Amino acid sequence: MGKVIAVTSGKGGTGKTTAVAALSSCLAVLGYKTICIDFDAELRNLDLALGMTDFTIMDYMDVVSGRISLLDACSESPKIPNLFFLSAPTESIPDNVDCLALKAMFDDIRNNFEYCLVDSPSGIGSGFRLANSNADMSIIVTTGELASMRDANRTANAVRELGIINLRLLVNRVLKKNYKQIKTTVDDVIDIVGVQLMGLIPEDRNIFRALHDNTPVVLYKKRHSAYDFFDTARRITGEDIPLQ
Repeated sequence: MGKVIAVTSGKGGTGKTTAVAALSSCLAVLGYKTICIDFDAELRNLDLALGMTDFTIMDYMDVVSGRISLLDACSESPKIPNLFFLSAPTESIPDNVDCLALKAMFDDIRNNFEYCLVDSPSGIGSGFRLANSNADMSIIVTTGELASMRDANRTANAVRELGIINLRLLVNRVLKKNYKQIKTTVDDVIDIVGVQLMGLIPEDRNIFRALHDNTPVVLYKKRHSAYDFFDTARRITGEDIPLQ
């Protein structure tokens, strides 16, 4: 059975969507059949980070409503074997989503894929609850900014209230000089958020460049942060990779 992982953050600007795209790509490159789903119906930017803007036709509400099967709805990456994508709907998600049909979709995902990463909307509103409702694990993405850490703590508590006990922390956009200036460390981030650390991703200007080149960051010619995303992906699979 596959594993469903919701990736979320308390506020925007943490690089959550980039992290979903990069981790999904890394898992696929490592040989795992992986699907990532955009649950952020308002912004819908995951296709950009995947370099799959021209390959998105159906969305997950087409599957939930029964209009099309899961395997027919998802799009396979033309650049990364084993990587599949399912978009968010172009219209707002209705409040009365059929929870049984949504669960059936995720059960189907577990039967057909080894990993599923869900790009949850920022914050802890209805979209967040929907994205996390069928997750086996939740990864909280934060930066070292105080507001981001505090919101990540609130998000972690909201995830626990949904019954998810397997939580991990991804500290993104790490820039050493910023931590030195405010006299803090990653340990302080862990203490504030209250979640076990899974990965550290450095600030990388090439992520911006890869996005505008319509190239997944793990395939970009200068991919400094990709190595850290690969380490995090390997930890997701259960490998014992030391944190740097």
